[in-house]
Amino acid sequence: MTAGPWLVLGAGALGQLFAARLATTNDTGSIALLGRHGALNQVRLQETDGNWQTRTLAYPTMAPALVIVATKAFDAEQALKQAQLAPGTPLLLLQNGFSVQPRLSTHWPGPVLCAATTEAAYRQPPPATGVVHAAAGHTWLGDLAATHGALAETVAATLTRAGLAASACDDIGERLWHKLAVNAVINPLTARHRVHNGALAAPPFSAEVEELCAEIAQLMAAAQISPPTEGWRGWVSAVIEATAGNRSSMLQDVLAGRPTERDAILAPLLALADTHALAVPRLRACYHATPG
Repeated sequence: MTAGPWLVLGAGALGQLFAARLATTNDTGSIALLGRHGALNQVRLQETDGNWQTRTLAYPTMAPALVIVATKAFDAEQALKQAQLAPGTPLLLLQNGFSVQPRLSTHWPGPVLCAATTEAAYRQPPPATGVVHAAAGHTWLGDLAATHGALAETVAATLTRAGLAASACDDIGERLWHKLAVNAVINPLTARHRVHNGALAAPPFSAEVEELCAEIAQLMAAAQISPPTEGWRGWVSAVIEATAGNRSSMLQDVLAGRPTERDAILAPLLALADTHALAVPRLRACYHATPG
């Protein structure tokens, strides 16, 4: 089902990283990258070992066998409309949060895989060009109805051979909630205080982390979403430690004057609070303090 060219929609840091890595394998036939201003014919990528590589990409002239949607959450549906894809084209969604994934899973006519990834990358600030692969991670993927397991296995194997470790799973919904919990703490706090992730491990920010984790734990328990093995606070702390030197995607957006994914990341949690009549003052304060 995925034989033939693949297309990456969205030329942000993650889209460029996936396109550059996939350009190193022949599994997909070719890989194209389509950004807001058209197709990119190459990507400059700094690997995790510090070496720079330039990867040549194909032009998106053929109907893709798979589309990796790497746009911001609020741009995903419009980008798909503009791409004018054939009905039934399989998608792999890389968006933060948990908003566009259920909508597209319900309304897109083809298979929709969702991904939760810990790959970290950022674009160099102008006038420099290129993307830095800041930290290698892992990508879990599957569909929310657990009906496209074979496709998920094939895509995961291709990503792994391209140097992006990946695994298919049948609990992607839970994994998306786990990632959302981390993003709901790290992104708004780092964006508001203009700090790297690691700063959240120490006072004065650690107290805010504790309060947000307590509210998230209450919400997840009400929604019967199982916590990570290390618990919500332990899970968030582990990610903060592992990504200490990283700038969150929301901080990057704020510094660049771009719209943020505030609604994709925080609104699902506020909706849970409304559904279960729970007070979450810290999460609501984060929402209102974060630019949209």
